[in-house]
Amino acid sequence: MSVATYLERRGELQTYFDRTAVDAWARLTSDAPLGRIRATVRAGRDEMRNTLLTWLPANMSGARLLDAGCGTGALSIEAARRGARVVAIDLSPTLVSVARERIPGDLDSTAVEFRSGDMLDPKLGKFDFVVAMDSLIHYRPADTCRIVAGLAARTGEALLMTFAPKTPALAVMHAVGRLFPRRDRAPAIEPVAEQKLRQLLMSEESLEGWQLGRSRRVASGFYKSHALEVILR
Repeated sequence: MSVATYLERRGELQTYFDRTAVDAWARLTSDAPLGRIRATVRAGRDEMRNTLLTWLPANMSGARLLDAGCGTGALSIEAARRGARVVAIDLSPTLVSVARERIPGDLDSTAVEFRSGDMLDPKLGKFDFVVAMDSLIHYRPADTCRIVAGLAARTGEALLMTFAPKTPALAVMHAVGRLFPRRDRAPAIEPVAEQKLRQLLMSEESLEGWQLGRSRRVASGFYKSHALEVILR
């Protein structure tokens, strides 16, 4: 992985999600009314989160899970309800604060450990499961694979990730998205063809011993994302 490009993109994402778009993101991930376009994004994210949750065990008692790029914490909360010990990390301290505020009253406040920082920080320790929902889509494919390898090195069972699929429809949506004011735009997404990503992942030397499992694409209006399971053989 190019440390320079990773750090540069990480900095852009932190600025965007912590300063520029935090209010819009908090609204998107709440039950507040939305316009038609953003409502399709919310529906797509809900479907993707539910997909990833179905790939996790129904009973996670004793398991340790890293929610890598936790945002406002919806997946973390559901995993904690299954008994997992969750570490939820995001680059944006502001979004992490929103996530802490959204912990339901019927859930032990210590069930999820929210942190702001880098998902690759080795001090986070080892995990049984890692979930990276839409947190890798802004990195170049080669960097994404090395990030996955870094996370897998501290994972004992499975890593669930999503990527932006390279499709003509997504290219059109990106072109339309550039018409929005810059303050409303996220840092550029890096679409990649599924087959290319699979080849990159399986050619990554440090992922020897891992294999690709389930795969599912979610398309909802302006939301297009593809889930991929990486499991230890």
